[in-house]
Amino acid sequence: MTDYWILLIFLFLGGFIAAAAIITGKVLGFASKDSKSKFAAYECGMETFGNARMQFKVGYVVFAIMFLVFDVKALFLFPMLVGWQDVLAGSLDISVLPALLALGFFFSVMVSGLAYAWKKGWLKWE
Repeated sequence: MTDYWILLIFLFLGGFIAAAAIITGKVLGFASKDSKSKFAAYECGMETFGNARMQFKVGYVVFAIMFLVFDVKALFLFPMLVGWQDVLAGSLDISVLPALLALGFFFSVMVSGLAYAWKKGWLKWE
């Protein structure tokens, strides 16, 4: 239990510093002047138009989501390929066929997502 005192002290200090920063900002900060332009969406200097739920073709948002999807898939791909040598060597308790099927399924999902985005024209930069 004595080893956890340092952790509790740091948690308390972190919470205290965060609360002090928020309270200081509220006390010393300027009064908020809410206006319509303050709450408007800002995207690369372009004027916003349409409804984002209806017009999902607006390039930046879709491009960012596609980047995140493929970035996360690549993040899962590296450990899978690093462990592939161990699967082939037989040092893991996984046989080669189920590992190959899982890897094939993973690649098929990734390629089908890319094909769908390409078909929809989401990867065109205008």
